[in-house]
Amino acid sequence: MKDYIEKRAVELARYIIENNATVRKTAKVFNISKSTVHKDVHERLLKINPALYKEAQAILELNKAERHIRGGMATREKYLLERVR
Repeated sequence: MKDYIEKRAVELARYIIENNATVRKTAKVFNISKSTVHKDVHERLLKINPALYKEAQAILELNKAERHIRGGMATREKYLLERVR
């Protein structure tokens, strides 16, 4: 694996851990696709740094468990704003 890919995978994981970020938010900040973030953090990071992988996975699993709540809140806010107009 190329050095820049390993470095990117570690940077992505650190960002996710420090900011409690989602895959989508991380992709936007680093200006890469969600697929790249997912591949780097889920597959490549395990081989590079297993301890960091476990920390990042814990955050991503929590985000995955909460995503339906966030979606509902976003929809609620959208319709509340429409009602005000």
